[in-house]
Amino acid sequence: MRQKIVAGNWKMNLDLDEGKELLINILDTDLNNDVLAIVAPPYIHLNSFKRILSHTNIGLAAQNCHHQDSGAYTGEISVKMLKSVGVEYVILGHSERREYFQEDSLAISFKVNTVVQNGLRPIYCCGETLIERQDGEHFKTIAKQIKQGLFNLNEMELLNCIIAYEPIWAIGTGETASPAQAQEIHAFIRKTIAQQYGDLVANNISILYGGSVKPANAQELFNCPDIDGGLIGGAALDAKSFATLTHSF
Repeated sequence: MRQKIVAGNWKMNLDLDEGKELLINILDTDLNNDVLAIVAPPYIHLNSFKRILSHTNIGLAAQNCHHQDSGAYTGEISVKMLKSVGVEYVILGHSERREYFQEDSLAISFKVNTVVQNGLRPIYCCGETLIERQDGEHFKTIAKQIKQGLFNLNEMELLNCIIAYEPIWAIGTGETASPAQAQEIHAFIRKTIAQQYGDLVANNISILYGGSVKPANAQELFNCPDIDGGLIGGAALDAKSFATLTHSF
């Protein structure tokens, strides 16, 4: 059975004191223990958060990394550094990284490899723009992102990954793909993986939906057969909301 996951991407929000307050509030809520809850705060929170989370089942994720282990890359953070403070997951290829920092799937694939080789789990993001969907190019875009970003991995390495589908037109806009639209893409991603790695691998990878998920629409989305949870943005910045999402399956 695929793992159900609710991962909260805090993006560039909350200073250290504000972040600790939110995390403590999350720990005081009634999280669904059958669902893997993950928090992905800014880098400055990671070290102290791991100590707070050490006796819980909540996973800790970074929002990005560099593909090299060390070197003259001012301002960057390596996977080895993240691992040293207890990070278990790394979000890669988020649409904001692709748009604002011009990261493409080939460049992101190097990060995926480094994360896997260091024993951490990538949360690999893919998704189409509004224009690509309107032009009927969304399947082609998703297939290219999946193949370029992940298909250099072997079966066991791929099974260590989590995939997140995030339609770019539905991120931070209040718009949400309909459950039918989201399910269609999730099924397509699984089919694309099956064509390369077989049904057994494809059916055991968790694929999350990300795009203005909130308690009001989560249950309908999460009940789709190929949607295994959510990569959550704004709704993850409220402890009660985040907890409610873990009970939306």
